[in-house]
Amino acid sequence: MNSKGNDSLGTRSPLLPGEGSGVRPLLLAHRSVRKFTSQSVDDALLAELVECGIRASNTGNMQLYSVIATTQEPLRSELCKLHFGQCATAPLWLTVCVDVARYHHYCRVNQCDEPYGNLLWFISALVDASLCAQNICVAAEDKGLGFCYLGTVNYNTRQIAELLQCPKGVVPVIAIAMGYPDEEPRRSERLGQDAILHRETYHVPSDDELVASHRVRDDDPFNKRMVEENGTRNYCEIFTTKRYPREMNTAVSRDLLQFLRDSGMWDF
Repeated sequence: MNSKGNDSLGTRSPLLPGEGSGVRPLLLAHRSVRKFTSQSVDDALLAELVECGIRASNTGNMQLYSVIATTQEPLRSELCKLHFGQCATAPLWLTVCVDVARYHHYCRVNQCDEPYGNLLWFISALVDASLCAQNICVAAEDKGLGFCYLGTVNYNTRQIAELLQCPKGVVPVIAIAMGYPDEEPRRSERLGQDAILHRETYHVPSDDELVASHRVRDDDPFNKRMVEENGTRNYCEIFTTKRYPREMNTAVSRDLLQFLRDSGMWDF
């Protein structure tokens, strides 16, 4: 049998069906890291991680995403400020973007229509960018790196795009702070399969079922301490009144939607 494949490495995976690669323990042990040593991530390792991201599944093999790696000052610090100072010691910042600009350029060169600046393709590219990012992160953990996804990319999307010189059709959607861990953070609780897995069709839980499935979250000692410190009635109220209240969600959504229009991703 010919061992040559179509991937960029020129060979198929050496693993046979059913063989373990150690990825399951890696995934189950995941922890978000926010403090890092001063050791940099060298270019060869970065290239290896991004290659893993590139191999992720994507819509039509169009790869409507780009990855911007930021390591140099003062750009790194300026980017950190736009993420509200989080993960300030991270030596590597990866901003994964929806990118229809490259494919539209490809269309123009080939004298074709440029039909991808719309909601359908924003969502498709967002999914593909997410798959790419997660591949990068799993590969990073396998190499001893730690990382933290930063949702603040959605709060300052326009400013991040301007800082990183993103052209029209390129939208930052995922931010990752990465480096060698300088902490051993706790493993956060997760809802179990009784909440997440639905068999055959969607099951709407009863109130009792919902409470039972969220007990792992509500009874977590760290979360209980957060309730006390925030003076809320319960853990849920921290999110609805402190972290992600309605007024802030509405304002950020308006800004984000306007940026999508300005970037040519809402042209329909």
